[in-house]
Amino acid sequence: MTFRQLEIVLAVARAKSFTRAAESLHVSQSTLSQHVLELERELDARLFDRLGRTVTLTEAGRLLEEHATRLVATLASARRTLDGLKGLERGSLVIGASTTPGIYVLPSIVAAFKRRYPGIDVSLHIANSQVIEERIRADEVDLGVVGGHLLQGRERCVAAGLVDELLLIVPPRHAWAKRREVAPHELASAPLLLREHGSATRMVTERTLRRAGVKFTTAMELDHTEAIKQAVMAGLGVALVSRYAVRGELATRRLCGLRVKGVPFFRHFHVVHNEARTLTASGRAFMDMLERSPGGSRPATPGSGWNHPAM
Repeated sequence: MTFRQLEIVLAVARAKSFTRAAESLHVSQSTLSQHVLELERELDARLFDRLGRTVTLTEAGRLLEEHATRLVATLASARRTLDGLKGLERGSLVIGASTTPGIYVLPSIVAAFKRRYPGIDVSLHIANSQVIEERIRADEVDLGVVGGHLLQGRERCVAAGLVDELLLIVPPRHAWAKRREVAPHELASAPLLLREHGSATRMVTERTLRRAGVKFTTAMELDHTEAIKQAVMAGLGVALVSRYAVRGELATRRLCGLRVKGVPFFRHFHVVHNEARTLTASGRAFMDMLERSPGGSRPATPGSGWNHPAM
């Protein structure tokens, strides 16, 4: 039994798919399946049931998962402790990020971090905020960057220096396309496209609209911001998405962005880590870089340099 085999068992259990687990570990599916087969032969026990495209743990698999989780967490803690002794010349940093910061904000910050600390190996894992919460609790990532504070439990959360705004996006031929803002009551007649449950963007959208007493109709649920944008372009509805996520589409006028009058959709990105674990020197350095990164100020408001619709 090898540590790599245990990592694979945990990855398959989490993804419930050999294909998705192989993608997350950056190995071929055949290699991953071979590791599982060899481990099952060594243990003389079947670890997974294959039910169509879904993979579930057997009783033996669940027992192994419990031990593997503890072992992986212990080794990760040991690595962090040793990395702290090395300073920032060597080490590793595993970042978990929800979709918006992970895809549209962090890559440039990670690149700057790598230029400053080339000896630190950085991994960036992207999922929705709920999944990032689970990975923080399982000690699978050193810190998480999420687009809203969803986390509860033994996690320490601080607001990063980055402020985000959700914009209402519509296709160029929409009746609202040339407007700067819409009245809240107008949303009642507009089919609204939302992210899946567990998404911080969805949480911020629903919470803000309900607090403002704005009625809305959910037309469709999609599990990725890129799918939301494509659906809006296709005329399936309107959506509230991060300004970071639509910079390209607004600049090329494939989408138009506006605001809901009197209803601000601002949020801080939050950095979260498991307070039961010591944050590594590389983790502290990355948090410091986030605090100093550009974009921390409140976005411009109409009449003060806000460019519509290209922004």
